[in-house]
Amino acid sequence: MDPEIIFDRNHPSPKHPLPQGCLVLVDKPLTWTSFDVVNKIRFAVRHTYKVKKVKVGHAGTLDPLASGLLLVCIGPYTKTIDSLQSQSKVYTGTIQLGATTPTYDCESDPENGKPVPEISEQKLAEIIRHFSGDLMQTPPVYSAIKMDGAKAYQLARRGEEVEMKQRPISIFDLKIDLVDNTILKFEVHCSKGTYIRSLAHDIGQYIGCGAYLASLRREKIGDYSVDDALSLDSIISTIQGTEA
Repeated sequence: MDPEIIFDRNHPSPKHPLPQGCLVLVDKPLTWTSFDVVNKIRFAVRHTYKVKKVKVGHAGTLDPLASGLLLVCIGPYTKTIDSLQSQSKVYTGTIQLGATTPTYDCESDPENGKPVPEISEQKLAEIIRHFSGDLMQTPPVYSAIKMDGAKAYQLARRGEEVEMKQRPISIFDLKIDLVDNTILKFEVHCSKGTYIRSLAHDIGQYIGCGAYLASLRREKIGDYSVDDALSLDSIISTIQGTEA
């Protein structure tokens, strides 16, 4: 396999045909699934380079309502997906207090509304301490975790009872600020396998008023930053303008 080839803001022009192997830093737009992004890039590569098949995959799913860094691997570089996925990640976003949702984010309607207590700086510091370090976390029922051969969200949407098992995670660094009386702004550096939706939900349970994830952006995966990522439109335009 060729040495690491990066396609990003610092390397905006592929140095060799992409099917030979490449890592693409994508700033995933809102509403797009990670699978949609992979399909769009795969189609562009196949069409431009006139190849029937080319391996394309991503290293870490982002939900449709999340934006930010998505690492897309092409060709032989797909062999690095596991190692990329295992790296720690940094996210920023906001948490809405005072209600919960079945999906733990804005994809479903708020329910179980409760008044939000006054949150002092001391309380914020307490929350940060409680949710830092090595923790056990329960993933959302509406997630892609496989259970008995099916994805958990598929079972949940069929109305079946789904019992999610706790799993170990690590929160290396957590910053939380109160934007107004009902919204928290956060930045979190966490281990592989951490569900930020669950973190938001658990913070709401800890405060006692309920909460759900209102917005999410992935800033980093390991040493890779969204600051170096390209928009999907820019990536597709560059690929289509490449002479095979």
